[in-house]
Amino acid sequence: MNPSSHVRPAPTRRDFLLKSGAGFGSLALSYLLSRESAFAAVAPPLFARAKNVIWLFMEGGPSHVDLFDPKPLLTELGGKPMPKSFGKVITAMGTSNNTLLATKRTFKQHGQSGLWISDWFPKVAEYADDLCVLRSCWADGLNHVGSVCQMNTGSILAGRPSMGAWINFGLGSINDNLPAFVVLTDAAEVNGGPVNWSAGFLPATYQGTQFRRDGTPVFHLAPPSKVGDRQQRAKLDLLAEMNHRFDARRDNDSELDARIKAYELAYRMQTAAPEAVDIRRETAATRTLYGLDDRKTAVTGSNCLLARRLVERGVRFVQVYSGSGSGWDAHADVEDNHSKMCYSCDQPIAGLLADLKSRGMLDETLVVWGGEFGRTPFNENGKGRDHNPWGFSMWMAGGGVKPGTAVGTTDAIGLRAEEHPMHVNDIHATILALMGLNHLKLTYPHNGRQERATVNGGEVVREVFA
Repeated sequence: MNPSSHVRPAPTRRDFLLKSGAGFGSLALSYLLSRESAFAAVAPPLFARAKNVIWLFMEGGPSHVDLFDPKPLLTELGGKPMPKSFGKVITAMGTSNNTLLATKRTFKQHGQSGLWISDWFPKVAEYADDLCVLRSCWADGLNHVGSVCQMNTGSILAGRPSMGAWINFGLGSINDNLPAFVVLTDAAEVNGGPVNWSAGFLPATYQGTQFRRDGTPVFHLAPPSKVGDRQQRAKLDLLAEMNHRFDARRDNDSELDARIKAYELAYRMQTAAPEAVDIRRETAATRTLYGLDDRKTAVTGSNCLLARRLVERGVRFVQVYSGSGSGWDAHADVEDNHSKMCYSCDQPIAGLLADLKSRGMLDETLVVWGGEFGRTPFNENGKGRDHNPWGFSMWMAGGGVKPGTAVGTTDAIGLRAEEHPMHVNDIHATILALMGLNHLKLTYPHNGRQERATVNGGEVVREVFA
């Protein structure tokens, strides 16, 4: 073959203009891609059923056998020793006396699906046909700090990235003026604190941002009254220039890079964040829907309403804590504790589901409900229940889950996961899959190995998918 036949002719002016014009498009594309994660660029996500997550975290451990997992045998054997066939367990507070504690709640089937829900959640029960209840969840930790950490990060040991950080890393942000991952608490400090929304070994820019309920959402967000917009912009430009000079002499300093981006985001948030958290803009009917006119439901109600406002404005992952600091921890008296806690969040959660549905947002918003573990079927101190990581319930709604279903079972008294046990890592793998991410391929190099959100385990629970 004659090589000369493959010699390309000299480019014409038209060729030059055509190619350079296409280059301008690639510049625009590179800007858009810069808002997405590096991971998404090299491994396109699976078909995503959900775009956002609202995680309703009941900290302290809600009792599944009193809420979503009725056990007739437990009622029948109440006050009697636990049968030896269920084996011996050592709880967080030591070996229990193993006297079974019957529930005082009334369970009924709700909706066309007939899901069993107790009278502690009458408002949520109205949305039974939207729920997918996971009745066979299990975890590794016995105590709150490690268990809250595992439910957030996949490990009872602190230091790993949280689910919000992984999703933020895997999918990138879908808004310019607010954080991609926001945390809302109600009262006390969450057990373990910020490690639960940390980026861990991921670049620091993916960590969660805790919003306050009162005042400005983030401390020191608003500039001093005498500092105008031009002065604030000039100050940030100078600071960015100095940081970039410093960063040029350092290799892979993700914390410095995160700080530079945080300054810019904070500048944009000075306008966007106050508007986003201003729930006074909502109608009286909406405020009533979330329970804001009842002081016992107002705190959780305002957080649930704020969560809706945030995902509506493109925040990817919002975590709402109910009972921050182990409020659901019913060691002394489960009736007294859960009566208060359920009342405080029943109307707000039902209001959130109703509001998302009415706005057409539930289909693309995955709502997750649950705590770090459940509670034992036997008593502690006569009227309370101890921690139970061996079997407990969670539920999901919207975001592509199969509505009006229950997946898995615990044993006859609700002690251990029995049919289709789902470990925390399985739950995380399923959440990632609903968001369009493969937990086996969403990895990050750390200490010589490719780390993933589900550590060394995790299987997607396909029965959850619609």
